[in-house]
Amino acid sequence: MNWENKKFSQLSTNELYDLLKLRIDIFVVEQTCYYPDLDEHDRHPETQHLFCYQNSIMTAYLRILPKGLTYPDNISIGRVVIAPSARGKGLGHQLMQVALTQCLQHFPEDTIKISAQEHLEKYYNQHGFIRASERYLEDGIPHISMLQQ
Repeated sequence: MNWENKKFSQLSTNELYDLLKLRIDIFVVEQTCYYPDLDEHDRHPETQHLFCYQNSIMTAYLRILPKGLTYPDNISIGRVVIAPSARGKGLGHQLMQVALTQCLQHFPEDTIKISAQEHLEKYYNQHGFIRASERYLEDGIPHISMLQQ
């Protein structure tokens, strides 16, 4: 599997289309959550887009946001998504492992904070994240803040 990690300016038109389509297919359509996915964070010069393709289909994606963009004192991982056709095969864990390696490489001094859908708490626990807040609603979906330890 070939993982790609690119800044916005490095994305091809097709890669940008594919990552936006994957995010919209899952977060807007599958989860019926109508929210503004395009939030200007994608274009920040330090934001990294991590993804992979399988059989010419983008099957995994997330973005790594620099400190100060989402949280004043932490970098962040967000928009974590696996295509339905690729679920249940460990790809989400691979994606997170690659992301954590990239965070260490590009932001070695920074702690990672995420806003996680609450039902995924145990998934993130497996990658060293611990709950750091009570439940709150984000776009109508229960979320929690988590910090990597």
